[in-house]
Amino acid sequence: MQKFTLAVGGALLALAQTACSDTPTPTSPTRGARSAVARADARTSDHVVSIHDACDGPTFMAQGVDCSRTSGVMFSQFIAELQARGSVGAWHFAPTNLMLQPGQSFSALNRGGEVHTFTEVAHFGGGIVPILNQLSGNPTPAPECLALSPDDFIPPGGSSDSDTPDEAGTELYQCCIHPWMRAMVTVKKG
Repeated sequence: MQKFTLAVGGALLALAQTACSDTPTPTSPTRGARSAVARADARTSDHVVSIHDACDGPTFMAQGVDCSRTSGVMFSQFIAELQARGSVGAWHFAPTNLMLQPGQSFSALNRGGEVHTFTEVAHFGGGIVPILNQLSGNPTPAPECLALSPDDFIPPGGSSDSDTPDEAGTELYQCCIHPWMRAMVTVKKG
């Protein structure tokens, strides 16, 4: 288990170093990606989907993964739960099912300690971190996750842009870093 945890930590460290380098890439999360305007946007939406995680800053940072929290789920516990269940319960969207009336808006607010995405996808799939895809049973990335821009990354305390769907139906959203984090937004017929 210790060797596996070290391998996972190494893979995540490599991803974090690549994603957080000074060279812009389509998947580079930056804490400045969402401004105070975006956070205000969440407060003015009719509905807010909360993005949750419980990363323990010291143990995640030791593996090269940014986490602004001072305590929580240790990295080794995160990996153990992910291996056992294919997901980690504290890493989730709430609500997972959102019902809207026509004309209502919604946004996602990151209440956790890690960077996340709230990405609309045609079909749920894997994300941009291969080892998390493997451990969560999502080996094939959702195509939308492979086309992220820097503004798609939501830092702790940040929010997505407000969205007002223009037609009835169901839209699927997932975190492209933690692909088991999923939500369905349904707009009722008017």
